[in-house]
Amino acid sequence: MNLFIIISFLFFTLLVAFLTWLLTRKQDMRSQNGYFLAGRNLSFPLIAGSLLLTNLSTEQMVGLNGSAFTDGFAVMVWEVGAVVALLAMALFFLPRFLKSGVTTVPEYLKIRFGARTEFITNIIMLSAYALILLPIILYTGAVGIIGILDLQALLGIESYGTVLVLVVIAVGVIGSLYALTGGLRTVAVSDTLNGIGLLIGGFLITFFAFRALGDGNFISGIGKLGELVPGHLNSIGGPKTSVPFSTVFSGVMLLNFFYWTTNQQIIQRTFGAKSLAEGQKGVLLTGGLKLLGPLYLVLPGILAFAIFAGQNIKADHAYGMLVNHVLPTPLAGFFAAAMLGAILSSFNSALNSTCTLFSLGIYKEKIKPMASEAQIVRSGKIFGIILAVFAMTVAPILAKTGSIYSYLQKMNGIYFIPIFAVVLIGMLTKRVPSKAANVGLLSGIGLIAIGYFVPPFNTIVAQMHEYHFLGLIFLYLIIIMLVMGEMNPRETEFIQQDVKAVDMTPWKHAKLISGIILLIIITIFVVFADFSVLG
Repeated sequence: MNLFIIISFLFFTLLVAFLTWLLTRKQDMRSQNGYFLAGRNLSFPLIAGSLLLTNLSTEQMVGLNGSAFTDGFAVMVWEVGAVVALLAMALFFLPRFLKSGVTTVPEYLKIRFGARTEFITNIIMLSAYALILLPIILYTGAVGIIGILDLQALLGIESYGTVLVLVVIAVGVIGSLYALTGGLRTVAVSDTLNGIGLLIGGFLITFFAFRALGDGNFISGIGKLGELVPGHLNSIGGPKTSVPFSTVFSGVMLLNFFYWTTNQQIIQRTFGAKSLAEGQKGVLLTGGLKLLGPLYLVLPGILAFAIFAGQNIKADHAYGMLVNHVLPTPLAGFFAAAMLGAILSSFNSALNSTCTLFSLGIYKEKIKPMASEAQIVRSGKIFGIILAVFAMTVAPILAKTGSIYSYLQKMNGIYFIPIFAVVLIGMLTKRVPSKAANVGLLSGIGLIAIGYFVPPFNTIVAQMHEYHFLGLIFLYLIIIMLVMGEMNPRETEFIQQDVKAVDMTPWKHAKLISGIILLIIITIFVVFADFSVLG
């Protein structure tokens, strides 16, 4: 192991930690608003940086590029299609969240549907984050770091399992320190700093991969890519790909919309915006940056397909092999530090959001309604410590699980779809009652779980694409809630009150910028589209 790699890795990792402390040391961490919402004082660069890097993780860098290795440019729908959801967040969802001055998505549902709906949603989200998301982030992150730094050789430990446990504990402890001692602002600042490093590193991988393909000439590499993998540059997914074109308008779209408009882990930093205009600028800047996502989350996988043609390598190994093959040694430590930043970002953001859900939705509402702000913050920290230890205990066990990425996607669909359907109905209607929302949440989770895991229903679902199945369940939930709203409506119309939490003046350029971004999205799909694969 090159000593320079270790030194540069430690230098960049500690630099981010120092700068985060320097920029947040004077912030209010004792009050509810200060700890959970950064005092509602986040500016748009911090919102955008935090949104972007919270989304990025080792699993995404490896997994999406692995999908591109197999399916080509069609998988860019997870990046480019997500931008459509971000436009909806900026123009439709964010104004409604900020107007109510909420800290969590379940808190908004309490305002719209009542305390029972809030409680059900809190339990669903807490269970999903604690049992699924946090352990998987730690496990996949540790696996990535072990591979990048070749830690088995560095530490001289033969047992991969032992190294895995050590790295899981290290990442878990560091991530917990960020999330539990600093609150949302510390998370947002560290996310932004790490985001800069990860973006630079991601683009460098693409640059050096093109150079490698072109025998040292970047421009030549661009020309060769089109010649070597013409079928891989199609933005339209064929029926045998992981994202057939038809799924773009069903499950893929719905999962993107939940993730970027309703997922507490992601959108909590938008709740901390100092104004609606600042929040809209942050979300739209994220959308603009996501348009660049295919350059480092999709293209490297396609480049790996061209460079390693005929070597019969596994798709999930493609990105790691590419990094080792093309990245100059002096930059390896920097990139490893950036990857660690992505892992920490995903972990501490999920942990911070989970603590927020527990403190405000369970502790304050059910356990100790008269708790002081200091007690509420303390409860979140204690719960976070317990949860972090639990995640660190469970994560190494996941090494025995097969197809963990597929398992995660299935589990996400179980709670993504019902919660998004209920939030959407809550915002679009005024008479649908709380009973309809509760039925939507519980029946949606139950039906999707049955369709995935219970014979013979799972056989039926297997015959259609699972994303179409999610689309059908979403449609069913919307219809059943609307029908219940017609048969047994609220006595009075719901009227959302402006609690004056922040300045609600929208950004004057929000619609113009959204239109430009939407035009770019359509252009990207059209330029790379070859509809012959659908024939």
